[in-house]
Amino acid sequence: MNLKRGMGMADARAMQPGIDVVDADTEADLRMLEALADWCDRYTPLVALDGVDGLFLDISGCSHLFGGEEALLSEMLRRFNEQGFDARAAIAGTAGTAWAVARSQGRAIVTDGDEADWLAPLPLAALRLDTEVCAALEAVGLRTVGAVMAVPRAPVTRRFGKALLLRLDQALGRIDEALSPRMPVPELSAERRLAEPVTDVEEVERVILPLAGSLKEALERLGAGALTLHLLLFRVDGGVIRLSLGLSRPTRDPERIGKLFHERLAALGESLDMGYGFDLIRLSALSLGPLVPKQTGLADDGDDNEANLALFIDRVGARFGRGVICKPIPVASHLPERAVALFPTAEAPDLTPQEIVRALQADRPLRLLRRPEPVEVMAEVPEGPPVRFRWRRAHYRITRSEGPERIEPEWWLTSDGKAKDYFCAEDSDGRRYWLYREGLYGNAGAAPRWFLHGVFA
Repeated sequence: MNLKRGMGMADARAMQPGIDVVDADTEADLRMLEALADWCDRYTPLVALDGVDGLFLDISGCSHLFGGEEALLSEMLRRFNEQGFDARAAIAGTAGTAWAVARSQGRAIVTDGDEADWLAPLPLAALRLDTEVCAALEAVGLRTVGAVMAVPRAPVTRRFGKALLLRLDQALGRIDEALSPRMPVPELSAERRLAEPVTDVEEVERVILPLAGSLKEALERLGAGALTLHLLLFRVDGGVIRLSLGLSRPTRDPERIGKLFHERLAALGESLDMGYGFDLIRLSALSLGPLVPKQTGLADDGDDNEANLALFIDRVGARFGRGVICKPIPVASHLPERAVALFPTAEAPDLTPQEIVRALQADRPLRLLRRPEPVEVMAEVPEGPPVRFRWRRAHYRITRSEGPERIEPEWWLTSDGKAKDYFCAEDSDGRRYWLYREGLYGNAGAAPRWFLHGVFA
């Protein structure tokens, strides 16, 4: 069609009067590119985005799984074509050479050591240089990569900057060029390529068990267990479904992994779009934790309460989300409402016995109200402890009380707030309450107010 990128609309219409013009949607293009990157995970977990229209795949150690580089390249381009994409691809020992050859010549495989021969006839844009640098080089007669390679390096660096030779050295393999994968690279993976696509959840679950068994063997050699698991389901039409599981304790038990993914798949229900089926299923361990053999006694009945609790937490988390079951953890704050934070059980930090004892030593009620509730208090003297109080339209007579315990606002976090004087009060029926007086007598402004913050067990 002789149309080129950057061409004016009038020129394009003059060459192709019937051309259909559609406004560009960069966000949609990016989502499409990310979806293609997800699909390319079937070839390698090291997939990086290249601008707005390209992908880098590091296939080191992966090509033999597809019958070699030629077979891998043929399959990839065929699948892209079946999905309606006109793709170009090249395989080379460096990312720079692969980029240049793919965009300039299309499909090719560059053997190691031949990078210079492939790059020499290509235009300067093949080195991923700025248009200003390319124009300056062409103005002095350097129009190809080979022409740049033939001139002395020092004068070129002084006149055109270091970026030119950096790109050249990266393409030739003299300087390493690191790629940044979109997704974390898993510690271990096991996958199965299916001769016929599976379209049923039960069939997917049957494939998960042998994959978990393969991971178990690798984990046993490492003396570790999986803490985070990823299940990737690759559809025939190019879609990819990612399912993640976070575990509360390391495991390598295939039966347990199978139960957890059963809950995860059941939670998706009808929302699991299988399309025309999955032809590749991969199970990966994204993070590991130490898992050492446990010594059991002769009379051990095999009932491990900690393991059963961990399995329950993981199954509930797989079905309803990791944040459903939380664990209270003490934090460094003397304010009661900030002294404890809720963490998902799988993400909660482990406390030392000393930290647990220190947290329990504080004279605090086991239950705090969601918000302190105002109460009407009668005291013998303004600064004294409460004698009676009215809460939720009921009257309580105080027989004993302790306090006050003054807690000031954290000045490094907030510039406002009032001092609070806390009292532990016991009524005539033996019930204990945690009351506080907000504000101080004698200060300008409103009089102090009383609140009920918690109830002791």
